[in-house]
Amino acid sequence: MEENSKTNEPVFTVKNLNLWYGDHQALKDINLNIEEHKITALIGPSGCGKSTFMRCLNRMNDLIEGCRIEGDVRLRDIDIYHEMDVNVLRKRVGMVFQKANPFPMSIYDNIAYGPRIHGIKDKKTLDEIVERSLTGAAIWDEVKDRLRKNALGLSGGQQQRLCIARALAVEPEVLLMDESTSALDPISTGRIEDLCIELKKKYTIVIVTHNMQQAVRISDNTAFFLLGDLVEYGKTDDIFSNPKNKKTENYITGRFG
Repeated sequence: MEENSKTNEPVFTVKNLNLWYGDHQALKDINLNIEEHKITALIGPSGCGKSTFMRCLNRMNDLIEGCRIEGDVRLRDIDIYHEMDVNVLRKRVGMVFQKANPFPMSIYDNIAYGPRIHGIKDKKTLDEIVERSLTGAAIWDEVKDRLRKNALGLSGGQQQRLCIARALAVEPEVLLMDESTSALDPISTGRIEDLCIELKKKYTIVIVTHNMQQAVRISDNTAFFLLGDLVEYGKTDDIFSNPKNKKTENYITGRFG
């Protein structure tokens, strides 16, 4: 694969990020750069802050009552909390959730939904976006003859790839995936892992996963969270083969968590 000339430039720069839900501090002084065209895995036990951190990257925590955030989160040097419209941010930073959540409409309309919201009405253009997005999510061949059928008729693995295609349709720079394979069988999981490796040629991907084998298989960098702290962050090979922190070693060897 041809390396992008900007590969090592961070897409996200996070400095001194703290987050509270009411009186509970869920993130403590997080400092982290997300590299372009890499897959970054966020690992750690349940309730450690990894999904909360991910949701800071597209301001999903704004929707939670009593949530307070301090610190600096920048997307290509723009402060996403003070200098960027949230709709622009969520166009640039797409998200795929743990449970596939297709809209109760046709496969075609699921994919065309985002582009239409952003003002694209021309049918030929929409047709091209739908085909390109479904092809990008490795599901075009399976659904091209049933685009007008309800998306809820797809299998779980197909629905999740449809949701990836829906995120790709607005041409984001970053794709956030919050345990996106945890509800899927091994074959569907493998397809989505292969897809992620392919997609990082064009996108930057951040995944939350409980599956450490998955982090090893597909991620370039890994961040280990514990009780709201970022314990260790580095190249995945280093984290898993030679962790610097004893807590990281204990977690990845199954001694706790």
